[in-house]
Amino acid sequence: MRIGRPGFARAELRSPWGMRFPPNPGTAGFTVLLRGSCSLLVDGRAPVAVGPGDVIFTPRGDGYGMADDPATPLVEAAHPPRRPAEDGDVVTLCGGYRLDPDRTHPLLRDIPAVLHLPAQVGRHDDLRTTLDALGRELGTSRPGGAALVPLLLDMLLLHVLRAWFEDRPRDPGGAGWAAALADPPISSALHAIHQDPARAWTVQSLADQAGLSRAAFARRFTAATRQPPLAYLTWWRLTAAASMLRETDDSLEQIAACVGYSSQVALANAFKRQYDVPPGRFRRTART
Repeated sequence: MRIGRPGFARAELRSPWGMRFPPNPGTAGFTVLLRGSCSLLVDGRAPVAVGPGDVIFTPRGDGYGMADDPATPLVEAAHPPRRPAEDGDVVTLCGGYRLDPDRTHPLLRDIPAVLHLPAQVGRHDDLRTTLDALGRELGTSRPGGAALVPLLLDMLLLHVLRAWFEDRPRDPGGAGWAAALADPPISSALHAIHQDPARAWTVQSLADQAGLSRAAFARRFTAATRQPPLAYLTWWRLTAAASMLRETDDSLEQIAACVGYSSQVALANAFKRQYDVPPGRFRRTART
């Protein structure tokens, strides 16, 4: 879903302050309020109070603002006013995940453009634990911190997605990835595809995983995910292949075997149809 390591910056702010995060397509952005309180400012919406432990998440890189007061002028977030941590009213952690523009996960399309996840006692304990660990790592200079923080940021993204999924209003019979994950038979089939993309899946074998007839499964899967089962299987296999091309030195033959293609030629042909470039050129470009 993402490309490369997540970027981040810690800012210590003293009133008056205001930051504008401009739109950044191709990036899923976040801000965590580690200390203090402020206002979230989104065009067309009333200001929203943000407190310690709250998370702001933009799955598609939409712009927004944050300020000590809604009336405070905003400056670009790339140049925020910074003060020593012990002197700041507010401490934020801002960052983003660069997404593959051709393979953005469908789940991100279902999430609100600017999502505010307030801290809630007794809710989303895994998210809170990750935020606490991030705060500790960023507040000290300990060995291994440079390697650990990106891993914690990946965990943050996963826990934010889980928290939104658990809190969202239920829509029985609705379409979209959230609806698919909430439908046990369809979720079971998706899990099977994700866990074993190399298996020679058919609509019937996926229907067996879901415990449905072939026709009922195909209708239900397509209605929930907005694509037929085998079209999604191909999408997932090629997404996994692209990730392996970027991040490993495995041969094309090895990658083909891992993602369910009978030969490197079969994978190369399917890959070029979806990405418009051969796998070798894709790998070279991704690493430059």
